[in-house]
Amino acid sequence: MDGRGEKNFMSGRDLKEVTADKGYLSKQNLDLSDGLGATPFVPFQTNSIAGEAGTVWEKMFLYYQFRRDDFLTRYHQRSNAESVFSAMKRKFGDYVRSKTDAAMVNEVLCKFLAHNICVVIQEQCELGLEAVFWPGSDAAIGKVTECTGGP
Repeated sequence: MDGRGEKNFMSGRDLKEVTADKGYLSKQNLDLSDGLGATPFVPFQTNSIAGEAGTVWEKMFLYYQFRRDDFLTRYHQRSNAESVFSAMKRKFGDYVRSKTDAAMVNEVLCKFLAHNICVVIQEQCELGLEAVFWPGSDAAIGKVTECTGGP
């Protein structure tokens, strides 16, 4: 978040929380998140101080100082999202081949769908689950009889 494109990106979205690493800690970014109705969870650096009374900076600094466990629990939710993005990039590449904006969005959504299908199949194999697709039909049970590790 450098304040230039983030306002356009974040406006019009129903944001409740924004998490970012220490590199994005600035009064401008905290104020931007707060102005859009989101609580900013950006960890403070060791040399950070409370700042002016009544500001978002002070509020979040005190939250970080006195409720650190709760703050860090919320902050570390971002690692889950980053893990998904990392896995998708490893599996499907870190590029988008489409040319138009709509096609790019559709391509990325298809990558998410493919990733989720892979995760479901992986869990089905690991847990030995039987998938019921259409109850009552001949194709109702989809039991995986052999799971092989693949990319």
